[in-house]
This record gives sequence, structure tokens and C-alpha cells, in this order.
Amino acid sequence: MLDLVINSFRESAELKLAFVELYAERILEVGQLIAQAIKDGNKVLLFGNGGSAADAQHIAAEMVGRFKKERKALPAIALTTDTSILTAVGNDYGFETIFERQVEALCMPGDIAIGITTSGNSPNVVRGIAKAHDLGATTVAFTGRNGGKVVEVAHYSFVVPSYDTARIQECHITLGHVLCEIIDRLL
Repeated sequence: MLDLVINSFRESAELKLAFVELYAERILEVGQLIAQAIKDGNKVLLFGNGGSAADAQHIAAEMVGRFKKERKALPAIALTTDTSILTAVGNDYGFETIFERQVEALCMPGDIAIGITTSGNSPNVVRGIAKAHDLGATTVAFTGRNGGKVVEVAHYSFVVPSYDTARIQECHITLGHVLCEIIDRLL
């Protein structure tokens, strides 16, 4: 069992290092884009399912609250938290529309939409990103495996090169934290 513990941490660390080698410049670029969007009066919308929903909420909380330093609250909304909207839209229109419908209501040109899906194929995340793209937002996908369908509609994609959902999610939250740190420094 001790090997399990050590190997899990080693796999996570090695995957994060491989990921940052692939995406360091893009991470900085997207962090700068988010900071500029906020400076311009726009907001960040985040969404995903399950653990990815928790990551969306976590990142939104870091922005609205604070990350590492005191600063004004930043406009970020996790579209995963309003149970009345989620259940009404899911019931009336189908689960695959729960983010698309909220994006349609809340997203404006210049906003940033971040869809998080470890497979890249969650229909509700793909449709949410596609709707945000159509509405003039800058779209960002956090995904894994082979990228999935979401990479076809997002402006910027971060594909964690793994098929292990836990390791993908660990990389996603590190990515979210690094973006928050970039935003903090630029604002």
C-alpha cells in the first residue's frame, strides 16, 4: 500500500510537469486574456460535471473571494450551483442543455467561458462552450484523454495527456490555481 501512495504522488507530479512543458506559453496567454477581459468589464463563466463542477466552483470562489492577495472581488460565476436552474432546465429541455441555456442568458461578447470535462465529450459542456463561442466569448476547455469534441469548438484547449480521471482533475485544479495567480499579479 505504501507503493500506491508514493506512485500516486509521483504520477501526479510527472503528469503536471509533462503538461506544463506542453502548455506553459498558452497558460500565460490565457491568464493574460482573462485579466484583460476583467479589466474591460467582462466576467468569467465556469462549468463542468461532478468533480469538474467542483473545480469550476473552486476557481470561481478563488476569483470572487481572493487567491493569494487582497484585491477587489473578480466577476466569476460557476454555472453549476443553482439547483433550481439546473433542475428546471434539465427537466424541461434536457440535461445536455443545462449550461448552454445559462450561457445564453448570462454570456456577453468579451466574456470568458471555461468548460471543464475530463473526457472532452460531455454534451452539456460541449454545448455550453459552443453557445459561448457563438455569443462572442473567448472559450477555454480544460480536458484530458484525446481532447474530445470540446477541442473542436473552444478557442483554447488544455488537454491533459492522461486517461486517468483523478490525475486529469489534479492537473486541472493546478491549472486553475496558476491562472488565478496570473490574474492576481496582472490586476
